[in-house]
Amino acid sequence: MAREFDGPWAVVGVRGELDLHTSTALRDRLRELIDEGHDRIAVDMTEGAFMDSSSLGVLVVAMKRLREKGGELSLVGVTGSPSKVLSLTGMDRVIPMYGTPSELPTS
Repeated sequence: MAREFDGPWAVVGVRGELDLHTSTALRDRLRELIDEGHDRIAVDMTEGAFMDSSSLGVLVVAMKRLREKGGELSLVGVTGSPSKVLSLTGMDRVIPMYGTPSELPTS
């Protein structure tokens, strides 16, 4: 999972499938960023082809941890399977989504 920074945002890039086997790496990366004190984290799913419920759970836990600290989790480049999972669960109305990292709010 690639990590970069775009203004106030820590951006985590994911590739391929987010499933039971890969969701632990995403969980660990998000936990690491939160523990380091980052309060604005975006998960760039532009190259994420698939997402299952275990990965959705990872995103929800990270979102809750960030909100407890006054922070925010956003998603970037959500299409295909991940978009469908987020829509079916209603999480597309809870987690802010943007087309590209450059669209993330700067303030």
